[in-house]
Amino acid sequence: MARRPTPPGTPDTTAVGHMVDLVRAAVPPLHPAGLPFVAVPLAVAVVGGRNKWVRRAGLSAAAACAAFFRHPHRVPPNRPGIVVAPADGEVALVDTAVPPAELGLGDQPLPRVSIFLSVLDVHVQRVPVSGTVREVLHQPGKFLSADLPEASDANERNSMLIDTADGKQVVVVQIAGLLARRIVCDARVGDVLTIGDTYGLIRFGSRVDTYFPVGTELLVAPGQRTIGAETVLAVLG
Repeated sequence: MARRPTPPGTPDTTAVGHMVDLVRAAVPPLHPAGLPFVAVPLAVAVVGGRNKWVRRAGLSAAAACAAFFRHPHRVPPNRPGIVVAPADGEVALVDTAVPPAELGLGDQPLPRVSIFLSVLDVHVQRVPVSGTVREVLHQPGKFLSADLPEASDANERNSMLIDTADGKQVVVVQIAGLLARRIVCDARVGDVLTIGDTYGLIRFGSRVDTYFPVGTELLVAPGQRTIGAETVLAVLG
């Protein structure tokens, strides 16, 4: 959801309109999956409005859910051959690992970057590279803390394989965490995706792994913070 530039010839906005634009730019929109989580506590606040504690609790819960399900605008770089971060968070691992077995890609370890998302991070997932979706597979599993190395293999996950236009393959895996109990993936096999587009969401603490072809140049290090759709993780070899 890149923010579009103002086309030439567009009339100047009024002072009120300018203020509205500034608020829209500063306050991220809400992902549709978060609407029920915001609406329910708001309804509680309205129904129990005469009780200040109920009202405050409802409004606080609604604000917390709105913050969790925020869906900020992002503008991906236009450099060819790059792979951007699929999520906001902290780089937990930069290593090589065998991709999820359910994808049938063999047992050769591939370069991997794992990003850990705390409950305070934006939890929508972005498409790391433009291409066509070849596989989308869900694998049941455990709900270990997502910052543990074994979470990649043991935890519930959703794996997506993307074929790029120049024949490279990139795998992005949504991994449930200790608190996460719901993985949402809107992409389907055959979809043509554009780098930086939103394709999914994990609720309440999670991890996203990206696997790259052999020969890829990785550009991040453990402990680095990433911005989904904007931080460049790697350059495909």
